[in-house]
Amino acid sequence: MAFTAKDVKELREMTGCGMMDCKKALTETDGDKEKAVEYLREKGLATAAKKAGRIAAEGIVKAYVNGNVGVLVEVNSETDFVAKNDEFQQFVSDVAKTVAETNPADVEELKATKCGDTTIGEMLTAKIAKIGENMNIRRFARIETTGAVVEYIHAAGKIGVLVEADAENNDATKECLKNVAMQVAALNPKYLSSDDVPEDYKEHEKKILIEQLKNDPKNASKPENIIEKMITGRLAKELKEICLLEQEYVKAENKETVAKYVQSVGGITLKQFVRFETGEGLEKKEENFADEVASMIK
Repeated sequence: MAFTAKDVKELREMTGCGMMDCKKALTETDGDKEKAVEYLREKGLATAAKKAGRIAAEGIVKAYVNGNVGVLVEVNSETDFVAKNDEFQQFVSDVAKTVAETNPADVEELKATKCGDTTIGEMLTAKIAKIGENMNIRRFARIETTGAVVEYIHAAGKIGVLVEADAENNDATKECLKNVAMQVAALNPKYLSSDDVPEDYKEHEKKILIEQLKNDPKNASKPENIIEKMITGRLAKELKEICLLEQEYVKAENKETVAKYVQSVGGITLKQFVRFETGEGLEKKEENFADEVASMIK
């Protein structure tokens, strides 16, 4: 019996399982929805679906570099305890390696990608059912370069960084890029250089600075040309804080910029960086320990 995209959607709504899992269930059961539900339950997928609504804002960031390909991936769990679990960490490593080898377009395509005898999505569902927490492959970045790419992981996976450069892939380059990656982890720049900052961002910040000066009695009465110079200076200072190449290099003793540090190594042109911080932007579950204990003994 054939099935349609509508059938897949309905089965997903019935079970809460992923789209690819529902499609496979209908394929295996010849389009019979009731049997497909049973199939999902037998595979433990329905168990995983029950956990899918729980907040997963902990987890880890892992990196994988092989030759001229570098990958950064964030996988979330509900608790930091599970994030430290060896089985969870091995799964994240498998995800990163699969991204490097297959270059999926997005997370959904990644979940449908084979890893050994199963897919990443099926592996994820099995881990959720076994470990008992909701988990989520949140995002990944993949860099394939003709130059060099280096990774840096900080605080056991709380922050991960990839840095790419147009350079010879030797030990001097790797050391330089590792230092730059540590800078990215520590100071969290938003752009490579001020040339990369969108004009609308600059205009937005400029308007804020104008309002700040208008509301400051000490500066509001100053001539317009002086105020313009003050705004230009303050904006330039702000851009230095958010642009990697213009930041003060944290390991330097003479307050040189990152651009000057890279230049001193020679033959290296930074092209891009990627920084993931575990759980950034996600709502975190707030636990009341007393309520949690009370709920466990009811």
